[in-house]
Amino acid sequence: MKRAVTVVSVLVGLHLLILLAGFVAPYDPTTQVRTLPFAPPSRIHFVDAAGIFHLRPFVYASAPDGAGDYYVEDMSVRYPVRFFTRGARYSIVPGIESDVHVAGVDAPGRLTLAGTDGYGRDVFSRVLHGARVSVTAGLLATLCALFVGTVLGTLAGFTGGVVDRIVMRAADVFMAVPWLYLLFAVRAALPLHLDTRAAFLLLVAVLGVVGWARPSRLVRGIVLSAKERAYVRVAEGFGASPLYVLRRHVLPHTYGVVLTQAGLLVPQFILAEVTLSFLGLGIGEPEASLGSMLGTLQQYHVLASYWWMFAPAIALVAVAAGYHALTSLAHDRARLVAS
Repeated sequence: MKRAVTVVSVLVGLHLLILLAGFVAPYDPTTQVRTLPFAPPSRIHFVDAAGIFHLRPFVYASAPDGAGDYYVEDMSVRYPVRFFTRGARYSIVPGIESDVHVAGVDAPGRLTLAGTDGYGRDVFSRVLHGARVSVTAGLLATLCALFVGTVLGTLAGFTGGVVDRIVMRAADVFMAVPWLYLLFAVRAALPLHLDTRAAFLLLVAVLGVVGWARPSRLVRGIVLSAKERAYVRVAEGFGASPLYVLRRHVLPHTYGVVLTQAGLLVPQFILAEVTLSFLGLGIGEPEASLGSMLGTLQQYHVLASYWWMFAPAIALVAVAAGYHALTSLAHDRARLVAS
């Protein structure tokens, strides 16, 4: 029980952090500061250069050294970290905007908790906004795939006959072809240059299209088993309509497998979105995406010299591990109930 509470709490916390990306992130993810390329993460200080302790944390401004090889702190001016401060405007929901951020410092100071990229953009802010894009794409694509898979699987299992054969042969085709290559093929057949919103919706649709087959087969098997149970036959004998039997006695048996499939598909689809963006087929610059951010690691000097550029990979691993832990708990719970 404690493990379940811990996993759910961590997963909810990660999603809240991603959902409130604009509030938590100190800067707009697209804002460039060309004078600070690949600046390391800001060091948070409580003791100044004179050895005086301060209750409020602060940072010093950083600037490249003369050779441009590394950054040095200018300890002549302190920039206190202010909480619930105003900064760049962001959208909470469509139509509602705010400019309040959890933390920040006065300009020209910069609070770069995870350093900057080659354009001087704040990596921490970009990771949060990029994770929101990737996680939202994964969630929506999972809903799409599960909806299509549940509808087709239920239809195939409950009606049988020609409908069952057609749906299952289509599912066989989608399952026989490696889903990643199928995803590349579908995306390659579509326009390469799209605006951000169209690219996002297209990613969701493509991921949903290629992911329905396995849930549909699992749902079909459960429906086939459930509709042969005695109480279902009794309900049909008393004149219950097929729709009533389906809604009342058959579909409830599918909820467990649908939830389990959701836990498996969400990280899989998040990784698919990241892969497409990494290869330049998804969300492109200047918008933040975990995949496009990881794409900078293809440059050897970035890979070898700037460790903070691995922050998107850490965020991706954290979200995927949370979902896999949740799925593992669901399997353990199912085995316990079955025994």
